[in-house]
Amino acid sequence: MEIREKVIVPLGYGKFVRADKIIALEPIIDNRGPGRRTIVFVEQMPNPVIASRTEQAILENIVQTPKEVLEATTALELLRDLLDDISQVGPMLRKSIKKEAALDLDQFERKIKEILGGARQAHD
Repeated sequence: MEIREKVIVPLGYGKFVRADKIIALEPIIDNRGPGRRTIVFVEQMPNPVIASRTEQAILENIVQTPKEVLEATTALELLRDLLDDISQVGPMLRKSIKKEAALDLDQFERKIKEILGGARQAHD
């Protein structure tokens, strides 16, 4: 993989950095959620930037990747983001959403985990 030069990478919420200036990406483990997915270390910046995109999504923008691989990983990244967001919805709100909107978040969560598990096995 080669780092793309003179390409601006979106970090989310209006934050952008040049691809060739990103030094390191670190996934946020504690207090992770919408708006807080990755710590991005940027050359010549004293403090890291908090990105709302995952490290995988940012990495895909930094390096040159064939279009087919990019499309597949973008779809999987969307599923990972959805799973992250769904996992933060509490049981009472889940019941309310199911009752009011006929959306079963538990079922979505199970299906996404099944898809991601299969994608992980295909990737290995």
